[in-house]
Amino acid sequence: MDLHDEHRMAEAGAVAAGVAAPPEAPPRTLLLVDDEQNILASLKRLLRRDAYHILTAGSGQEGLEVLASHAVDVIVSDQRMPGMLGADFLRKAKLLYPQTIRIMLSGYTELQAVTDAVNEGAIFKFLTKPWEDHQLREHIAEAFRLKGIDDDNARLNAQLRDANQALAAANAAMQVLVRQQQHQISRDEVSLGIARELLQFLPLAVIGLDEDGMIAFINAAAAGLFERGAALLGNEAAVVLPQLFDGQGAPGLAAIDGQPYAVAIHPMGANSRSRGSLVTLTRHGAPT
Repeated sequence: MDLHDEHRMAEAGAVAAGVAAPPEAPPRTLLLVDDEQNILASLKRLLRRDAYHILTAGSGQEGLEVLASHAVDVIVSDQRMPGMLGADFLRKAKLLYPQTIRIMLSGYTELQAVTDAVNEGAIFKFLTKPWEDHQLREHIAEAFRLKGIDDDNARLNAQLRDANQALAAANAAMQVLVRQQQHQISRDEVSLGIARELLQFLPLAVIGLDEDGMIAFINAAAAGLFERGAALLGNEAAVVLPQLFDGQGAPGLAAIDGQPYAVAIHPMGANSRSRGSLVTLTRHGAPT
C-alpha cells in the first residue's frame, strides 16, 4: 500500500465517522519531456506510484505548449532533442514560468551547456541516464518538496501583503476619524470659549458647578457679590457658599450683603453632553 492509498483510506474513515475530511491538496503536476517515447513510457510507469499528475511532451516546443495550457510544478527534460536542446528549453521555461522546478535527465554529458544552464539557474539538478529508480524518485520528490515550500512562502507573502493593505486601510480610516474628532474638539473649544465669554459679561450672576458640586466657573457679576470672588473656584459650593444651600429664609431666597437674592439651580445635560449645574442669583424684587 502506498501513501496515496493510505490518504484515501484516511479520508474514507473520516467521512464514515462523520468528521469532515481536510481539503484535498492540489495535484502535484510533473512534465516529462523526451523525444524517445519508450523513455517517456518507462518514466511514467516508474513515477505513477507516487501519485503525480503526469504530462508528457516529445520536444522542447511541445513542452512549452504544455506549459502554456497547464500549471506545472516540476519539469524533467532530456538534453539531446531535435529542434531545441533541453538546456534551451529549460531556459525558456525558467523565463516564462519561473515558479517551476527544473531537472535535466540525459545520457549526453555536454559539460559546458549543462554548466551554463546550472549557473543561470535554469536547472535544479542534472541526472544521467540510465537512472537508478529509487534515486530518481527521491530527486523528483525533493523537487516537489521544494516547490511546496516555495508555494507556501508565496501564499504567506500574499496573506501578509493583504494584511498590510488591510492595516493601512484601517490606519487611514483611523486618521480620518482622528482628524474629525480633533476638528470637533476645536469647534467645541471655540463654542465653549464663546459661551464662557458671554457668561462672563452677563449682568446676571452665574456660578457653574461640576457634577460633584465643586465651583468650576464664576462670572464677574457673581464674583462681585462675594468677598472672595474668583478665589471660590475649585471649592465645594455647599461649604464656601452655605447661604445658597442651607435652606434658611424663604424658599429659593438667600441673603447676600443683607440683600435678598432669588437662587435658581439649572441642571445641565438635557440638550448637551454637559454635566453639573448652573446657579443663577437674581436680586429679589428687582424689576425684570
